Amino acid sequence: MAETMVAEVMAELAALEDPKARAVNEKHGDDHGVNLGKLRAIAKRLKTQQDLARGLWETGDSAARLLALLICRPKAFGRDELDAMLRDSRTPKVHDWLVNYVVKKNPHSEELRLAWTSDPDPVVASAGWALTTERVAKKPEGLDLAGLLDVIEAEMKDAPDRLQWAMNHCLAQIGIEHAEYRARAIGIGERLEVLKDYPTSPGCTSPFAPVWIPEMVRRQQDAKPV
Repeated sequence: MAETMVAEVMAELAALEDPKARAVNEKHGDDHGVNLGKLRAIAKRLKTQQDLARGLWETGDSAARLLALLICRPKAFGRDELDAMLRDSRTPKVHDWLVNYVVKKNPHSEELRLAWTSDPDPVVASAGWALTTERVAKKPEGLDLAGLLDVIEAEMKDAPDRLQWAMNHCLAQIGIEHAEYRARAIGIGERLEVLKDYPTSPGCTSPFAPVWIPEMVRRQQDAKPV
C-alpha cells in the first residue's frame, strides 16, 4: 500500500516539475523544480502519514523529501534516524526544513544540538547552531551566552558559508533578545564585518549584525502597546 502511494505521489510531483523553477532553485543549491505552494497544497491534502513520509524520504528525490517533511510526525523519529537524515539531506532547502519543521519539534533536539554544534562537518555544525539560535530566542535558560559570543568571535570570520550564516544568525539573535549582550554582539559584528556587503533587496533587513540587531529591536519596541 505504502509503495503504491509513494509511486502515485512521485508521479504527481513529476507532473509539477517546472524547468524555470528548477533553474532558479539550482542557483541556491537546490535540485528540484516543484513550486513550494503546490507542494504545500499536496501536503495539506495528504495530511499526516508517517509511513508515506518515510517512503518519500527514501527515494532521495528533493521534492519528495520536502513533501515528506510536511506530512511526517516530527516526534516519531529516533535520534540516530534524524542524525542520518541530516547528513543525507544534501540540499539547503531539505536541510533547513528538516531542522525547522522536524528536529525542533522532536524530543531529541537538545541532544542533537549539542552533538551537531561540535561536528567537524560544517553543514552538520550549522544545524547545531540553528538549534542554538532557537534556544537563544525561546529557551535561553542554561545557555552560556557569553561563551557562545566567544566562539562566534573566534570562529565565524573564517567559517564556511553555511556555518558562517548560522553563527551570524545566532550572534544577531543574542543581540536582539538579550540587552545585556547587545553592545558586545554589535561590536563583534563591526569587527568581523561578516555579511557587511551582502546584497539586500529594498524593504528587507540586512543580515549584517550591526544593522540587523538595532532594526529588530526597534521593531519590537514599536510593536509594544503604549
